[in-house]
Amino acid sequence: MKKTFIGLTVLAVCMAFASCGEQKEEKQKTDEKPEVKLATVETCVVPQTETYTATVESDVKNNIAPNTPYRIEKIYVEVGDNVRKGQVLVQLDASNLRQLKLQIENQKVEFNRTSQLYSVGGASQAEYDNAKTQLDVLSTQYNQLVQNTQLTAPISGVVTARNYDNGDMYAGTPILTVEQLNPVKLIINVSEVYYKNVVVGQPVEIALDAYEGEVFAGKVSIVYPTVDKITHTFPVEVTVANSGQKVRPGMFARATISFEEIERVMVPDMAIVKQVGAGDRYVYTYKDGKVSYDKVELGKHMGEQYEVKSGLEPGTQVVVAGMSRLANGREVKVVK
Repeated sequence: MKKTFIGLTVLAVCMAFASCGEQKEEKQKTDEKPEVKLATVETCVVPQTETYTATVESDVKNNIAPNTPYRIEKIYVEVGDNVRKGQVLVQLDASNLRQLKLQIENQKVEFNRTSQLYSVGGASQAEYDNAKTQLDVLSTQYNQLVQNTQLTAPISGVVTARNYDNGDMYAGTPILTVEQLNPVKLIINVSEVYYKNVVVGQPVEIALDAYEGEVFAGKVSIVYPTVDKITHTFPVEVTVANSGQKVRPGMFARATISFEEIERVMVPDMAIVKQVGAGDRYVYTYKDGKVSYDKVELGKHMGEQYEVKSGLEPGTQVVVAGMSRLANGREVKVVK
């Protein structure tokens, strides 16, 4: 029993020494200065660009429809057809037109007869004037009816919608839609802070999901004069030349505008630390053997660097390697 007690005592003493050894080793590790690598941040001239999303629209869009309900006799075009200005696109029911034309022919005969009688004194001035007036009224009605039964293209463009078939009765929806596809346009909403930087003719780069990797040249065509009081943005119309008609209405587009160039501090992306559970970004800055945990506001990611809008001064040294054991105010050892 005495031997057992002595054995347990020795074991306890050994364990105590081992524990002390581990604590001492841990303390030594804690006391060791973490090794870090540094980089000095510098300024660079950075173009201030913004990218906006928009949907492509036709420059001009016309809905083709009569003034009054008619039965559709013939539609001469299909969706996708190119049409020229003045081209007849739709012929509506012309039965009234044919009746009116017959009336005009009869009235011409009557007018010629009255005119001959008038010239030899066989008809009065009033009879002559009445015959001429009736002919003029019928001719005017005929011309108006022609315009409303033969629908022509008001612009040169492409047929983008057809809503009826031959024989249908016009019921209010446009029969056809014709759109001008060269040029096309986008409407983007720009922050009011850039109002002074946007001018008509300013170049805009256009990227389309339909043509990945291809850039189309656009330019600012209209700067709207008012700013929305809720969103604090103003509309800008961007025109895109489209001679090959590759860009089509409805396509999703990204418009990139360069406003000005500003000198900014640039920080290596390896120096950026993201705070867990938040969107804030930080860097460890080095001074007098210690590091500080400083919040920064980042701009664009350019190559292997970030533009810094605020939080860093030029010439500041930042940690780019060895951040895992760092804390605010901790002493560190700088290595090459």
